[in-house]
Amino acid sequence: MSTDTPSGIADLTPVDRLQQQRAWNWYDWANSAYYTTVLSVLFAPYMSTVAGRAAGCTDDTDSCNKTVNLLGLHLAAGSLPFYLTSFATIASAFVLPVVGAFVDRSDRKKWNMAGFAFAGSFFCMLLFFLKGDQWQLGAFAIVMSSILGGCSLVAYYAILVDISTEEERDGASSRGWAFGYLGGGLLLAINLGMYLGHDAIGLGEELAVRLSLLSAGLWWALFTLIPLARLRNHPAVGRLVERGGLWQRSFGQLFTTLSEMRGYPMTLTFLVAYLFYNDGIQTVIYAASTYGEKTLGFDKTVLIATILLIQFVAFGGALYFGRLAQRFGSYRAILWGTFAWMGIVVVAMVLPAGQAVLFYLLALAIGVVLGGTQALSRSFFSLLIPRGREGEYFSLYNAAERGTSWFGTLLFGVVFQITGSYRPAIFALIIFFVLGVVFLLRLDPERGIREAGNRPPEAI
Repeated sequence: MSTDTPSGIADLTPVDRLQQQRAWNWYDWANSAYYTTVLSVLFAPYMSTVAGRAAGCTDDTDSCNKTVNLLGLHLAAGSLPFYLTSFATIASAFVLPVVGAFVDRSDRKKWNMAGFAFAGSFFCMLLFFLKGDQWQLGAFAIVMSSILGGCSLVAYYAILVDISTEEERDGASSRGWAFGYLGGGLLLAINLGMYLGHDAIGLGEELAVRLSLLSAGLWWALFTLIPLARLRNHPAVGRLVERGGLWQRSFGQLFTTLSEMRGYPMTLTFLVAYLFYNDGIQTVIYAASTYGEKTLGFDKTVLIATILLIQFVAFGGALYFGRLAQRFGSYRAILWGTFAWMGIVVVAMVLPAGQAVLFYLLALAIGVVLGGTQALSRSFFSLLIPRGREGEYFSLYNAAERGTSWFGTLLFGVVFQITGSYRPAIFALIIFFVLGVVFLLRLDPERGIREAGNRPPEAI
């Protein structure tokens, strides 16, 4: 009797992978609320206002350049949110390499993801207590939530490799980003309704903002339960041995990984390119609400509506770029998107104050390229990683991920502190897109994928 598998039995493995990818997409839905409601819209202008009161500012314009004292440093109240984000990324250099190495050794990646998510959402909820002129707890909470959010994403991104083939990565990542924009946009729409109708429901304006910050943390925690329940854990591949104490396993692991990446020059080239162009993207998004309010003179209603518009346009943009990647390859789509970001920064700098229609048109352009460049960067980088090292490499990748920009927010804050205006600060970000394009053009994508031991998809 033959023991061969009957040829008539269908292979259901692709169906199973698709179900796992759909479960995985829910974490994009869960954590996007934090990055949208908190980091992209409400935190920076609200923290600037609260810190401005503590500094003695008498209005909310970008001409107020008085300072607050943070650990002996005198920082402009308007720059404080950007310095905090920069500090969170510097602190991540200690934490994320250890987390990444741990994730690579773990057979429980979904629990790693969820544990960091629940801790990050707790600190996000503490932003509810940011009020009056008491900015210190909010500063601590935003740093901790950013770091912990980054830790959760290291595990989340590593799971993508377990549940998809090389050919499926761009589609799975694009659907995840699109789903995330829907989730973040839905909560933002709810918060927009609460903000616009705060008088009708008996809330003060600032209380409505604080409740919105609280809702992002609750959303993040509750929807994390779905992928936690539906995803399966996968055995670790190629376990590595830990050496040394915490200090060595943090910066030591970081330097070890970077040293080993010299054997993967294309991976390193893309990581450098991503560091630059993604810092530019993150800072544009992070600073958009502050720029629109303080420089262009729009009230929070216009700003929240604009970011909401970006969210829903980005849903279509992510899916559109996913299709572009299937036809032309993710590398080319990323390169085209980076050129588009250069034009967006130039237009933003010269945008006249008070012109809401032009502001909305700029938001449409941002939405089209935003989701696509981010989603394809994630999937393309996964092809450049040697198997079993996903967490370790994604810990470096995530240091430049959304909400944890370093150089961009630092430059934006410094230029504002020097000039007292956000216009030159927004234009200064073009250097990050230029440098991103320079390094992307030096990249040979097929060589990089093969050097990492992966199979190149048909379209790169």
